[in-house]
Amino acid sequence: MKPLNRPARLAPGARIAVVAPSGPVPEERLQAGLDVLRGWDLDPVVAPHVLDRHPSFDYLAGTDADRAADLQAAWCDPSVDAVLCARGGYGAQRMADLLDWEAMRAAGPKVFVGFSDITALHEAFATRLGLVTLHGPMAAGIDFLKNARAQKHLKDTLFAPDTVRVIASDGTPMVPGRARGVTLGGCLALLAAEIGTPHARTSAHGGLLCLEDVGEETYRLDRYLTQLLRAGLLDGVAGVLLGSWHECEPREKLRPMLADRLGGLGVPVVEDFGFGHREGALTVPFGVAAELDADAGTLTLDEPALR
Repeated sequence: MKPLNRPARLAPGARIAVVAPSGPVPEERLQAGLDVLRGWDLDPVVAPHVLDRHPSFDYLAGTDADRAADLQAAWCDPSVDAVLCARGGYGAQRMADLLDWEAMRAAGPKVFVGFSDITALHEAFATRLGLVTLHGPMAAGIDFLKNARAQKHLKDTLFAPDTVRVIASDGTPMVPGRARGVTLGGCLALLAAEIGTPHARTSAHGGLLCLEDVGEETYRLDRYLTQLLRAGLLDGVAGVLLGSWHECEPREKLRPMLADRLGGLGVPVVEDFGFGHREGALTVPFGVAAELDADAGTLTLDEPALR
C-alpha cells in the first residue's frame, strides 16, 4: 500500500465548505460549529441543502441527488480550500455513486474531514482520488462543539500539521510491537458494508488499519470483523489501531472478542487509541505512511498529514 497525495494545509482566511452527505443536521449545532470555525479565522460556507430533510426518510439530510450535488459543487469550487462534513449518521453510501469522480479529480486536492458514516467517502476519496483525508470531528458534532482536546487536535492538524506528526494516545497494547504501514480505516460497520462496492479497496495489505464503532452489540462487531477476515481484507495488514466503542457492550465482553478476531493476525494491535465516537477524539489522517508503537500507544507519521 502506497501513501496517497497530501492536500495543502490551511491558512488563516481559508474557505471551508460544510456539507451533509449523510444524516439530518440540527440547525443550532450547525450554527455553533460555524462559530467555532470563524473563531479559527476560517471562512465557513454552508452548502445549499445542509439543513434539508428527505421527504420520505427522516434519517437522511435531503435527497441523495441534492446531498451529492452539494459535495461535488463544494469540491469543484476553486475558492474552497477544505470540505468539512456536518455529521455522520447514514446516507453516504446512497450518494457516493452519484458523484462525478472525474470532475472531482480534475478539481485537484483539498482537505476533507469527517468520520462515522463518512468512512464510505474516506474509502472513495482514497480509491478514486488517491487523496489523504482526515478522520476527525465534524461541524455539528457535540465533540467538535464542546471538547477542547478534540478542537485543538483538529485545528493543529489543519493549520500546523508538523506539530502533530506524533499522535500520542492513552492506548494499551493488545498485541505488543511496532509496525510500519499506511493508515486507513474508520467505522467497522461501514468498512464491512463497503466490501464489493465500486469504491472499496480489496485489501489492507501493508496498512495500519484504524477501527471503531458506536452502538453495536458484540455479536454484530464480531460479524463485521469476521466479514473482513473472510473477504481477505486483513491479509497482510501491518498493524491495527482500535479506537472507541461508544455505547457498545462493556469492555469485559467486547475485549475477548476483539482479541479472538484480531490476535491471530500476528501483528501489533493497540486498543483505546483515542479516535472515533468518544469525548476528546483525536484526528487521524488516512493515507499517510506511519509507524505504530503499540506499547507506547503512538502513531508517528513519516510526513505531516498536510503539505
